[in-house]
Amino acid sequence: MRRPWSDVVIDDCGEPLVSLKPRFLCLEPHPYACVGAPYGEDADPYRLRSGVLKRLIAAQTLLSMRSDPEVGTVQLAIFDAWRPIRVQAFMVEHAIQEQCRSQGFDPSDPLMAAALQQVQSDVAKFWAPPSPDPCTPPPHSTGGAVDLTLADSSGALLEMGGDIDAIGDQSIPDHHAKEAEENPYGEVARWHGRRCLLNEVMTKAGFARHPNEWWHFSHGDQLWAWQQQTPGAIYASVSRSC
Repeated sequence: MRRPWSDVVIDDCGEPLVSLKPRFLCLEPHPYACVGAPYGEDADPYRLRSGVLKRLIAAQTLLSMRSDPEVGTVQLAIFDAWRPIRVQAFMVEHAIQEQCRSQGFDPSDPLMAAALQQVQSDVAKFWAPPSPDPCTPPPHSTGGAVDLTLADSSGALLEMGGDIDAIGDQSIPDHHAKEAEENPYGEVARWHGRRCLLNEVMTKAGFARHPNEWWHFSHGDQLWAWQQQTPGAIYASVSRSC
């Protein structure tokens, strides 16, 4: 599935990948490593381009000036960052298999071909294809994209009204907006408020949010360039973590 931003030209600026761990709460063990994603021994997923790290620090600084009505001080919690294309391929297939399992059918059954096709279509709305084409890299392979959420000061993740990587409407950033407006003091309003807060600090720091995913933000990749209407992207795919 081609995205509207797939034709954006990429001219890589050469920034290295740098670790997020010294400065940010990173989920351990890594969620994708837990299901067998093939990172390899030298591939730390908690890395981003150096320019993206600077902007992420800026977002955390902005967040430190705000608070959550329920828990007070909040911080960014990193779910995933740099993702090699081989891991992207593994996780796309994993997502398809999990969707088939949740719907109660065997994807290898020829009689379920139509159902499998629908699942593949649903997954493609959220997972970029693991394209080896240098002109259409998956966002996370560039080191310019990050999946993240909010946590309290102790590191406990906050409820955001839908899990990261959930396949469905609950992942759309403004999914809870209407109900939040109708009941501004309810639980759903808190979820929507947290999504808005996350988007606010990330946008002010120079990130662009994925239109289908409340947790996905990027800077320097094709999606960012398309949303910002810049001449081109500055990050191509990175095959190694060091």
